[in-house]
Amino acid sequence: MAFVLENTVLAVLFFILTSLVQVSIGEVHKVGDSAGWTTIGNVDYKQWSAKINFQIGDVIVFEYNPQFHNVMQVTHAEYRSCNASSPISTHTTGNDSITINTRGHHYFICAVPGHCQSGQKVDINVLRTPSVAPSPFASSSPVDTVPTPSPRDVASFSALNKPFEKLGWLWLVLQILLVIF
Repeated sequence: MAFVLENTVLAVLFFILTSLVQVSIGEVHKVGDSAGWTTIGNVDYKQWSAKINFQIGDVIVFEYNPQFHNVMQVTHAEYRSCNASSPISTHTTGNDSITINTRGHHYFICAVPGHCQSGQKVDINVLRTPSVAPSPFASSSPVDTVPTPSPRDVASFSALNKPFEKLGWLWLVLQILLVIF
């Protein structure tokens, strides 16, 4: 009985300690590589983003001179028309790090007049790739029949989900501890 109690205390302690540590599995990607977020040098952001396999948890870094540029997350329609009148989010520090928390397209533009039209916009697409092998009992219906939420819905869901981001890791750690003990 003492052995079980000791292991339970250790498991709870480990659970508490891991909840205090932020775990990051994503990669960091500087938009535009060495050029950064700019209109100088004819950076092809479409080509830049196409060569990267973005994953949930990746951090997208926009480095730019805040006197001349900014970063606005927008919807697909706003991205296509270079309209920043109602952005999902606005970033103006010159060194903005944005963690990608959902699959799908994440659209960003520079709202300085003429910049988006000249190509200062990027589509970060996190593909729907399975992280584990499909179950032999999986449904035969296609995955794409589920409608994709709009970027505004995703942004508000991400804000609501922020306090619970690490819960998945904690649940995994707890399950591992239960198997070990």
